[in-house]
Amino acid sequence: MKITREVKTGILAVCAIALLIFGYSFLKGRNLLENDRTLFAVYDNVEGLIPSSPVTINGLVVGQVVAIRFADTAGNLVVEFNVDSEFEFSKNSEAKVYGGGLIGGKTLAIIPKYEKGNAAVDGDTLPGRIEPGLLELVNDKLTPLQAKLETAITDADTLLRSVNGVLSVDNQNNLNSIFDDLSVSVKQFKNTSIRLNKILGTNEEKLNNAFTNADVISTKLKSVSDSLSEINIKKIGQELEVVLANFERISQDLNSGKGTAGKLLNDEQLYNNLESSSKQLELLLQDLRLNPKRYVHLSVFGRKNKPYEKPTDSIN
Repeated sequence: MKITREVKTGILAVCAIALLIFGYSFLKGRNLLENDRTLFAVYDNVEGLIPSSPVTINGLVVGQVVAIRFADTAGNLVVEFNVDSEFEFSKNSEAKVYGGGLIGGKTLAIIPKYEKGNAAVDGDTLPGRIEPGLLELVNDKLTPLQAKLETAITDADTLLRSVNGVLSVDNQNNLNSIFDDLSVSVKQFKNTSIRLNKILGTNEEKLNNAFTNADVISTKLKSVSDSLSEINIKKIGQELEVVLANFERISQDLNSGKGTAGKLLNDEQLYNNLESSSKQLELLLQDLRLNPKRYVHLSVFGRKNKPYEKPTDSIN
């Protein structure tokens, strides 16, 4: 059977169209010769994920991103990607966008969950999640560091201005004067130290004797302390309690009028009698002083005594 030129041309055109479709699909990440599942995930920001980015499960590449387009008027993005059909996982598995280093781009990783009877099939939408990449983490760390660095630079500038203000000509002269005085003080301190060393060297024997005496005194004090510690404080306390009890009993007896001393302290009549007797004794002694002739009679020739004359300075 002879194939005409028109048939050959048609077959060639069909093959060319098929190759074009296959090549276009392959460039978009879809292999028409393999039985892949097409899945979707929705994000509010894909963080630099692009079509043909790899799709991984536990680090193994199992597919690639096919397309990224807007999902709604709110700006959410839907990511279309295909996954090898040989590995089964639940449709509740997360589709996580991660990575983004200095050179490499973003990657879509599936965090698989295994649930029987709920396997992900072609056309399912997986829950999406964004994990900050290296640049985002570095940016988060550098932002507060930048603020602190700016603050430090501002403080350093303020400090330098203050130092420039302090180090004026007058202040420099004052600082030079202070350093000169400090140098003089150091020299005086050095001379004092030399003199002190000489004094210590001259009186070394006396100082040794003083320390020896202090050691002896310390030893004696220790022996006195040991002697005091051997005293029976408890026994002394008990004896003091007995003495205090006796004093208390004597005080109670005196207050209650027991005994001679108690009667002297509490008998008012006895006190009055004693007071009257004391007054009478005083009168007697005064009369004896003023009129001794009344009590002492010396009559050598039998002369009569003179009559009693009341003294002018007697007590009534």
